[in-house]
Amino acid sequence: MGRLDNKVAIITGSGRGMGRAGAILFAKEGAKVIVADRVADGEEGGNETVRLIEEIGAEATFVQVDVSKVDDIKKMIKRAVDSYGKLNVLYNNAAIAPYEPIVESTEENFDKIISINLKGIWAGMKYGIPEIVKAGGGSIINVASFIIDAIQLGCAIYGSSKGGIVAMSRAAAVEHAAQNVRVNCIKPGVIITPMSMAVMGEEARQKAIASIPMRRLGVADDIAKVALFLASDDSGYITGTEILVDGGIVAYSHTF
Repeated sequence: MGRLDNKVAIITGSGRGMGRAGAILFAKEGAKVIVADRVADGEEGGNETVRLIEEIGAEATFVQVDVSKVDDIKKMIKRAVDSYGKLNVLYNNAAIAPYEPIVESTEENFDKIISINLKGIWAGMKYGIPEIVKAGGGSIINVASFIIDAIQLGCAIYGSSKGGIVAMSRAAAVEHAAQNVRVNCIKPGVIITPMSMAVMGEEARQKAIASIPMRRLGVADDIAKVALFLASDDSGYITGTEILVDGGIVAYSHTF
């Protein structure tokens, strides 16, 4: 028996990186997966994630979604229920991570970051929770960031969006605990993904490694395994909390 047998899961931003790793692991553990991503085709597209899942004999469906658009979120939730009859797990992973100092930032970028990183999770929970309740309960996993606890230069807007995710998740956890809907956050550290590596040069990578007690960057599977735990019944008495997956970087930042 897989840990997610008979479960239906939506994973946003699963065309690449942490989302793809989660989608493949969830499928291996028995879930039927809605692969939700803005990008459809190509090496980092949702259809490629579906192909990789089908290659291992599991089942997945791609839905093209811009998580900043409420109508797209509604379509995503409906597709899960229409395709597989229910929704048990909502893994809100999609995000963008531009850094810029406050005085150099623009209203356009502020609105874009908040819409994708925070509004997208609000909409996912608003329209996903009723379906999870209909299914008898389940799990919501929202991706925040270690940056909330270890501030970096230029992260004001990005960090604010991730801090908002934590606050919103706690509220949702309390509001829906009696309906058997668990809501938790993962706070990844510096993880090797196409998005993070696109903005980090070799010097920045080495500097990051030096600040991590475990002396390595995280990989997508490090996050996927924690997401699997939170999605499964193994975490049945856990809600309203955040799990740091950062190699110890936050603990180290608090020692001086």
